[in-house]
Amino acid sequence: MELFSVVFQDSKLFSFPLAQNVAASMEYDEERVSECVVRSGMGERVKEMPCGLETCLYKDFDEEGVEISGGEAQKIELARAIYKEGPFVILDEPTAALDPVSESEIYNKFNEMVGTRTAIYISHRLSSCRFCDDILVLDKGRLIERGTHEELLENEGVYFSMWQAQSEYYKENPIIA
Repeated sequence: MELFSVVFQDSKLFSFPLAQNVAASMEYDEERVSECVVRSGMGERVKEMPCGLETCLYKDFDEEGVEISGGEAQKIELARAIYKEGPFVILDEPTAALDPVSESEIYNKFNEMVGTRTAIYISHRLSSCRFCDDILVLDKGRLIERGTHEELLENEGVYFSMWQAQSEYYKENPIIA
C-alpha cells in the first residue's frame, strides 16, 4: 500500500472536505494538499469553492458542499496520487473524463507531477502515450511491441496501425469553430 499511488479511470471520492479526499486522511498537511491540488490542475476551481480546501465534495452531509464533474474528480484523484508520494504511480486512463484542453495540460505537466517516481500509464488513446519513455503494446495479454513513440511508428507494426487509425479519425473530422 505504501509503494503505489494509483489513479483509476472509475474511482470514487468521499463526501468529505476536498483536503481530506486528497490526503485520504482526516489529518493532512494543508500546504502540501494545496500544492498537489494546484499541480493536478484544480487550483483555480478551489479558489471558487466557498471554503477552499475545506469545502465538502457533494451535498450528502453538507448543504454547502459542491458537486464536481467527472474531470474534476479525476484531477482530485491525480492530486491524491501526488500527495501520497509512493515510489510507483499507476495511472489507468487518468484523463478519460477530461476535456481536451485539461488533458493536454496534464500531459504537459506529467513529468513535473510524477517527478522521479516510476509511472505506469495505461491508455487506449495513443495520443496520450507520446510523452512516455517506454511504450508496451499488449494484445490478448501478450507483449507484442515495445519502444518509444517514434520507434514504434518507424516499425510500422500494430502500434503504427492503431496510431494511423486514431490520427485519421481526427483528420477526417475537423472541429470547426
